[in-house]
Amino acid sequence: MTRSVIELTPTDTDRRIARHAAAAIALTVAEAVIPLPLPGLKPGLANIITLAVLARWGWREAAWVSLLRVFAASLLLGQFLAPGFFLSLGGALASLGVLAGAMHLPRRWFGPVSQSILAAFAHIGAQLLIARLWLTPHDGVFYLAPILGGAAVVFGLINGFAAAALLREPA
Repeated sequence: MTRSVIELTPTDTDRRIARHAAAAIALTVAEAVIPLPLPGLKPGLANIITLAVLARWGWREAAWVSLLRVFAASLLLGQFLAPGFFLSLGGALASLGVLAGAMHLPRRWFGPVSQSILAAFAHIGAQLLIARLWLTPHDGVFYLAPILGGAAVVFGLINGFAAAALLREPA
């Protein structure tokens, strides 16, 4: 009986995605120990990495980093296939969708800070929608929208400025 061996050779792109995903996963796990004043209210520090990858290497690599982060962090934190995983995945997919469009806006007015704010709003919006449709069958969940929207602006600004600072460094 002959055994066939499949050998995968990672490319430089694969290594770069893995490095950035590892950094994003580490930030997500570190963020998990921060006490939350409200459910779902997190700074989203891993988005700094996603924004930097988006600016330097494009949407495809940013999508890989973001989705690898969601899956790996949920496995590490013991939340895979739990409601928090689906909220995170939905938020990440919505953010990636918004970033796919936002990266084509004029760079003069739309850089990492505005992209971060747009992505934060998309993330919160998707999470509220998932929570309303699946977890809390009551419109009362939308009463959190102003608070979470304010947090999206604050954390979007902070993360956007951090990503902009990171982008000033050599690759």
